Amino acid sequence: MNARIRFYLKYCLPPLLIHLVARKRGVSWSGNYGTWQSALAASSGYGSPVILEKVKHASLKVKQGLAAYERDSVAFSKKEYRWPVLAVLLKIAAQKGNRLRVLDVGGSLGSSYFQHRDLLNHLSEIHWNIVEQESFVACGKAHFETEELRFFEDIESCFAQNSIQIALLSGVLQYVENPYDLLGKVFSYQVPCIIIDRTPFLLKGNCDRLTVQEVPESIYPASYPAWFFNQAKFVRYVEQQYRIVTIFSTEDEANIPCEFKGLFLEKLDIGT
Repeated sequence: MNARIRFYLKYCLPPLLIHLVARKRGVSWSGNYGTWQSALAASSGYGSPVILEKVKHASLKVKQGLAAYERDSVAFSKKEYRWPVLAVLLKIAAQKGNRLRVLDVGGSLGSSYFQHRDLLNHLSEIHWNIVEQESFVACGKAHFETEELRFFEDIESCFAQNSIQIALLSGVLQYVENPYDLLGKVFSYQVPCIIIDRTPFLLKGNCDRLTVQEVPESIYPASYPAWFFNQAKFVRYVEQQYRIVTIFSTEDEANIPCEFKGLFLEKLDIGT
């Protein structure tokens, strides 16, 4: 389904039909689990080696010029950009003398880097640092690491070696056990700007919801816990330390009533 069709589906169809279209893609979410452990027990988990192999295969196609970009282990033949993300990256680079230093939390094997790299060619300096699972880091170092693109197993190691201008958390907060703790850790390093992208917010209810996401065999056979966030709660947490410059929509969809959104954050001057 191309971007234009997805746009009209999103804004012209009733929510029920949108969810039916999303379900045809094969990915689904179910349940309302009380603990991460119970959701994990009902799933196969995100650490399956099958996932890494699928992502590696698709990412190598991109690196070799055989595919335009990779997302969620799928290789695409036509490039699509995350325009709000790209706009913020270019804004920050322009403010920093055409230099860009990114912390990409949960950045896989360079999905966002390779997706947008051709529109960053004019920059005089790029340092793109990915924090990922141990197995992804090992694969990244072996097959994808360059002077521009580097891989780390934890945020602490990344900050020990880099001066970060902007943190990117794209489609990652919903897949960690304690998403607010992860956000808090990034906040603690006083990162000037943060992009949170492809994050699901519930359309009703007052609490976050913990589900199990089922991925079809056509992508890779797996299931894992996944959060859907209460937007008011999420915003309250963020606004303790950051100003929300803008909230933007994304094209992601789910069979649970929600909207996937992105947020651009700037650090508050607590002293004023």
